[in-house]
Amino acid sequence: MGKKRDKKSKKKKCVIGPLNAEKRNDKAFKVRYKAAQYQMEAPLLDHQCNGDEYLFPNKIGNFSKGLPHNSLGEVDINSYNIFIKAMNSGKLSDYNSIPMGGVVKLANPQAAYVFDLFGADCHKMSLAVPPAFNSAWAAGEMAEIYWQALTRDVPLSEYNTNPLTIAAATEISGLSDFRGPKVSGAVTTETLFRGDTPGDLVGPYISQFLWMDIPFGAGTITQQYRTTAARSDHMTSYDEWLNIQNGELPVAQKLDPKSYYIRNGRDLSEYVHQDFTYQAPLSACLILLGFGKGAIDQSNPYLNSTTEGGFVTFGAAHILDLVTKVTRVALEAAWFQKFLIHRRLRPEEFGGRVHNHLIGKACYPIHKELLDSQVVYKVFNEFGTYLLPMAYPEGCPTHPAYPAGHACIAGAGVTVLKAFFNESFVIPNPVAVISDGSSLTPYVGTPLTIGGELNKLASNIALGRDTAGVHWRSDGIEGLKLGEAVAIEILRDYRKTYNESFSGFSLTKFDGTTINIK
Repeated sequence: MGKKRDKKSKKKKCVIGPLNAEKRNDKAFKVRYKAAQYQMEAPLLDHQCNGDEYLFPNKIGNFSKGLPHNSLGEVDINSYNIFIKAMNSGKLSDYNSIPMGGVVKLANPQAAYVFDLFGADCHKMSLAVPPAFNSAWAAGEMAEIYWQALTRDVPLSEYNTNPLTIAAATEISGLSDFRGPKVSGAVTTETLFRGDTPGDLVGPYISQFLWMDIPFGAGTITQQYRTTAARSDHMTSYDEWLNIQNGELPVAQKLDPKSYYIRNGRDLSEYVHQDFTYQAPLSACLILLGFGKGAIDQSNPYLNSTTEGGFVTFGAAHILDLVTKVTRVALEAAWFQKFLIHRRLRPEEFGGRVHNHLIGKACYPIHKELLDSQVVYKVFNEFGTYLLPMAYPEGCPTHPAYPAGHACIAGAGVTVLKAFFNESFVIPNPVAVISDGSSLTPYVGTPLTIGGELNKLASNIALGRDTAGVHWRSDGIEGLKLGEAVAIEILRDYRKTYNESFSGFSLTKFDGTTINIK
């Protein structure tokens, strides 16, 4: 009887697996420690800026929207210095002391100090130095943005024949330091306003992932979007422009009553105006998950398994989580660069400098190529000022230009998708839009691959903000690279957390090189 009672009283073993609780606890610590140690031992960076803040005491080369300005749109220096003091100290009391020009608030500068628990620290991510205020490079970027504003209503399918886009390509080709894509050294209507990643120059301007239907649970999302009416441009009167610089509220935006497939720059501008942070990479992920087995990257450990399928790891739940997770971390890296290093002015602020210079109210060191360009005079002839016509009534957000947050988000999200999906897979049943945006038609041309169209999607999101007038080309191009770098470091940390026999992530970077994350 006693032996029977002893057997019954023994505690049953409920937990099974290769590691007991003590060993699991130890290994969990080592996984986290090694990831943190790797990031800590990465070299410290000597971050550089373009020097505009030091070169121009009146801060004409720096972002100051929302602070008080004089009649020329130059920031009140005392207010700017308090702004700098707050960012330098990080103290709430200093932030609360910043004098504001109106009711609009600064967009979350304290996010520049945040820490995260995976990936590289946002202060250890590098970024190229942006163009200086008085450079030919900046002049080339501003000329492109003026042309993008003037051509917002030109259907993308008519770029080869429209006089405005032909004139834009011709003038931009003649600029000495324009760094967008070219064919045989020239900007053409086929390269106009496009990105410079592999795939950007293949097929239609708009990525398939912004046109194709999106599987959404038990339903389907058709990618027709509300947009603004043609010629709905803002901040072309000087008083309106100055009020917005001082942080006053804008007039209400008027939307077109219809919805359209993205067919021109204005539609793309409004997409990146109303989208939520990771909308584009999330939508692309849902589309990709519907392509089937052939679209999955060959390194996926469950691709050829006869007994298991991926879900929590290497399946839909895993990819959907990671493609969204990386986007906020990319914004952390962007905010550090924006507020604590560069404080680059926005194109709308630069447009005010151009206007006041050309009407003789001020004398600014703007490069001659921009001042002599035909596009600034076309803008004046149409609107009566040299200000940049903005797609949004409020203009740009109240955070500095460099790098573009949208670009960092897109760069990070697309990088994760390239790690999980087969970049060489040819997209089935590709489409193009008809010129009025009412419907799609089959695309016939060079085959479009996942990798190429993901790159194009990233460029569309990044440079679509240029079309709206709120960013520079370099904001977008370098922002994509920063987002990519953020995602790679996060993939590197997660690489060591899986039990599966997994060879590592492999993907093609935006510069065309291949990286293996093992």
